Amino acid sequence: MNDVVDVHRPVSGDVIDLILADHRLFEMLLRQLRDASADRAVVRDALANVLVAHAEAEEKFVYPKLRKRSAVGAHEAEHGAEEHAEGHEALLKVLELKGTDTKAFDDAVEELSGTINHHLVEEELTILNPAREELGARAKADLGAEFLKERNRQIDENCGTLTNVRALVARSRREGKLDDD
Repeated sequence: MNDVVDVHRPVSGDVIDLILADHRLFEMLLRQLRDASADRAVVRDALANVLVAHAEAEEKFVYPKLRKRSAVGAHEAEHGAEEHAEGHEALLKVLELKGTDTKAFDDAVEELSGTINHHLVEEELTILNPAREELGARAKADLGAEFLKERNRQIDENCGTLTNVRALVARSRREGKLDDD
């Protein structure tokens, strides 16, 4: 495997299509992360960056805009943010493991996969479907541009580092988005 994983860096598009493309990318990266023959450390770093960038961009631009336009309610947006926090928490467990060829790593990847897949299904059903109906083509394109600008900025800043993910999880705990274990 190469030393670099392509996390796709589109520059424009319909926000729904862009989010769905990221969802398919997460699924592909999770498959690679489960593959013992892959360069799991490289895949883990790529997944961490795109996963965090995607979530931060959604929370900063997409969810608030959809709430303002009444495309989704406060509950759906808050639940989406809570699931992002749960994803970051599961990601943190994967990032904290040094080796990628251990049962602990496989177990952490299994938990991350379950957490992410659950969120993708819920978001596609409860947030993206209503957004398809409520937003016109121009609004979807404009929101897509805002989403991508933030997503790509976050990736440029290497947002998926262990230090940053720890900080995001700590912030989510303070904000009450995560249960204390």
